Amino acid sequence: MVLGMLLVVWSFASTPSTVEEMKAQEASHGHGGHGEKASHDDGKTAHHGDQKTDAHATDAHAAEAGHHDSAKHDEHKLTQLKNKPWAAIYIAAFFFMMISLGVLAFYAIQRAAQAGWSPVLFRVMEGITAYIIPGTISIIILLILCLPSLHLNHLFHWMDPDLVTPGHDHFDKLTYGKKGWLNPTGFIIRAVIYSSIWIAYRVISRKLSLRQDESSDNSNFKKNFRLAAVFLVLFLISESMMSWDWIMSFDHHWFSTLFGWYVFASMFVSGITVIALVTIYLKSKGLLPYVNDSHLHDLAKFMFGVSIFWTYLWFSQFMLIWYSNIPEEVTYFITRIEDYNLPFFGMIALNLIFPLLILMNSDYKRLNWIIVIAGVVILFGHYIDVFNMVMPATVGTHWSLGMPEIGGVLFFLGLFIFVVFTTLTKAPLLAKRNPFIEESKQFHY
Repeated sequence: MVLGMLLVVWSFASTPSTVEEMKAQEASHGHGGHGEKASHDDGKTAHHGDQKTDAHATDAHAAEAGHHDSAKHDEHKLTQLKNKPWAAIYIAAFFFMMISLGVLAFYAIQRAAQAGWSPVLFRVMEGITAYIIPGTISIIILLILCLPSLHLNHLFHWMDPDLVTPGHDHFDKLTYGKKGWLNPTGFIIRAVIYSSIWIAYRVISRKLSLRQDESSDNSNFKKNFRLAAVFLVLFLISESMMSWDWIMSFDHHWFSTLFGWYVFASMFVSGITVIALVTIYLKSKGLLPYVNDSHLHDLAKFMFGVSIFWTYLWFSQFMLIWYSNIPEEVTYFITRIEDYNLPFFGMIALNLIFPLLILMNSDYKRLNWIIVIAGVVILFGHYIDVFNMVMPATVGTHWSLGMPEIGGVLFFLGLFIFVVFTTLTKAPLLAKRNPFIEESKQFHY
């Protein structure tokens, strides 16, 4: 975590703060092309100094226009470079938050379904969901730091007040039409509401789960069942709205009716994968004696099945938009195919082809080392998925997997591990008074 913080600080310190500094950095890396072009144009103008006055004036006007366009290009490029460390931190923060949220949804489903196979894993799930508190707080802090009044970054372009000011040179009619939803005040208020719903469910459910261990009846279990059913309804609504706000609004001209489900599939499979990885680790330490190969087999089946579900949603979203070929919609994918070719298609291989080849075999689902390898690949693939959703609209073509990205991942990974494993030490790893605990202990097939 400390190393990640140092890399993040270094990334901010090495980011140019002015156009001149940006050009100096480019020159030091051998990318100085503007100066050569300018001197070549000057020589050309001197050679044709005897041309007609009106032609000379036209050339001067064209040169002035070209200089203005070049200045705008440089300012835009500088803005994107300044965005890069912020975007890297945001991606890492969102990725680990969505893992915890995916586990919270899976946990609520097990509670609402009164599943008999999974109670021996409840404490593992509760440990992972503990990160939802620092995870959502981290996101809200980053969202506040994105507000235009602070002038720290331009991650959310729609926040630029010039876009919704009629008569301004940068006025954008589409952004103006969405200002009822996309406005900074409502944006932060909704973020607090989403987070409050998730945190409230996690805190109350955890308390009921611990009380059940000491209870002489099943009243707390029944309360947890009803609470999970209510939460799942609120979750489906809040998760969809969150995905519109926290991810889709980066490309605020674009929209997709499948986007909420698409983000859900990504967080769901990532969350289940982390449950499997943490379970395997704890079992290797002798801390989960009642977890057997059948439990891990079921988790691996979920990893496989939800990976296929994610692929179905990815293809449905891509195919419908690509086939209809509406400029406002298809631009989203053209940008990613042209400028993010490797991460865009590499993500599909990581999230579909690899899990399909490895986890389709039933016997492989019972091998811990196979599950670990598949899990690491799946998590990396879905990190790249979030990367593809955020970077094109924030940094344009100036993307890389470098120090900002590594630093952001290391920092939030360290925080995630600290919170999860600290929570796991706070209570027994077996929910001993759950009505289905004996069925879960004897789960074999």
